[in-house]
Amino acid sequence: MSLDDRVAAGRAVYARNLGVSPEQAEALLTERAGAQYAHEAFLAAGGPGWQGTELTNRDRTIAVIAALVGQHVTDQRLITYLDGARASGVSEQGLAELMVLLTAYLGQPAPSAAMNTIRTTAPS
Repeated sequence: MSLDDRVAAGRAVYARNLGVSPEQAEALLTERAGAQYAHEAFLAAGGPGWQGTELTNRDRTIAVIAALVGQHVTDQRLITYLDGARASGVSEQGLAELMVLLTAYLGQPAPSAAMNTIRTTAPS
């Protein structure tokens, strides 16, 4: 895969995860972090982490949620992946169970803060 193809594949991943077009994903990420960062992020997302064959997008989304919670991230970045998990069939009960599991490995503060984000962003 050429570098241009890898960037395009990564841009498509961000677009899917953000629920926008590839052009909008590029504009959003460039606005938030700058063009150089956006290019590198797309390059990384176009690689085996998001393009490999052994994990599903559901698996990847759950892994990203776990990583974000481990870093105490409860902002829009977490919400994006919670929405992705829900779209891929993870139920509210499943998200709660994930937070209980993460509590065993991370301690209580980060997963409880994330649980608040889960509850406040749950579909009505």
